[in-house]
Amino acid sequence: MARIKGSTPTRNRRKKILKAASGYFGSKHLLYRTAHEQVMHSWKYAYIHRRELKREMRKLWIARINAAARMNGLSYSKLMHGLKEAGVSVNRKMLSEIAIHNPEDFAKICETAKNGKVADAPKAKKATKKKAETVEETVETAAAE
Repeated sequence: MARIKGSTPTRNRRKKILKAASGYFGSKHLLYRTAHEQVMHSWKYAYIHRRELKREMRKLWIARINAAARMNGLSYSKLMHGLKEAGVSVNRKMLSEIAIHNPEDFAKICETAKNGKVADAPKAKKATKKKAETVEETVETAAAE
């Protein structure tokens, strides 16, 4: 059987790695073995940091919301709890953008959070009340026994 040379696929694979390593310092962009190691590390770091970026952005939004809420006489936790009670669903990214670009509107949101409840309460409240009644009935039956 004839020997098959893997020149074309091998060359293409190596060219792809060396192209990805272009701009790296020293031999990391010249020698295939070191370039391959560095590219594999780089891809691993990129994968990890894409997830870390999401965490860091959420921390930043929370810090901005907290600072703006404190200027309006609320803490972050009280603001978020008040908004949940009021049935206002705005994500943290939008809240931080509103706090930066429209402080007057954010002040209105803070007032809504301070007032807390809206006329038509969220469905979660109704479910909580039913659950509380069920717990009370359970306690009463246990006490009767």
